[in-house]
Amino acid sequence: MKALARLMNRKPGIQNEDEFFVSAVLLPIIEKNGNFSILFEVRSNCLRRQPGEICFPGGKVEKPEMGRPWDSAVRETAEELGISPGGVKLLGRLDCLINPPGSLIYPFVGMLTDCSKVKPNPDEVEEVFWAPLSHFVKNPPAKSHVEVATRYPKDFPFDKVQASYGEEWQKRWTFPVYFYEYGERLIWGVTAKILYNFISTCWPAGMTEACS
Repeated sequence: MKALARLMNRKPGIQNEDEFFVSAVLLPIIEKNGNFSILFEVRSNCLRRQPGEICFPGGKVEKPEMGRPWDSAVRETAEELGISPGGVKLLGRLDCLINPPGSLIYPFVGMLTDCSKVKPNPDEVEEVFWAPLSHFVKNPPAKSHVEVATRYPKDFPFDKVQASYGEEWQKRWTFPVYFYEYGERLIWGVTAKILYNFISTCWPAGMTEACS
């Protein structure tokens, strides 16, 4: 059948992508005298969502950019750090992250070619700081977990499904939460999870492997 032929060589996507808040972030690498550092942002205290927390630059993937999340990551990074989009060089992609609260995140790793031009946008960024890449390679994170529960609304057709589906909250699964410390800074949540994915991908022999 001609209709079934559409399955041949089809590149699968994420079936329910439009049900999520889709964003793209950049893990920015900076090189100085042969030493590599990671740039982190501290979110502005004026923001309604997660003020004062440490994050990577990034934001919403706009509709024209769907299918090209790298463009979103670069655009948001340029806006937040006050740099030219041409000042970001793609190094590679990390694993897509589905966050239980309802967000879908496309993380990238990129090199900032001139960190002297970084001028954070005060409306979004309180400050930026750099931390040696080797610190995170040599110091694995602490780990905890978060429990996730679900509840069906009152208009759910309970009479048509098995009795095990009730109106009360039901614990479904747990997911890990990582915590990195750098001096007095605490890097955790989605940012730490992306950082952990980066470190474990590039240094698979173990977190204590020398940075090279």
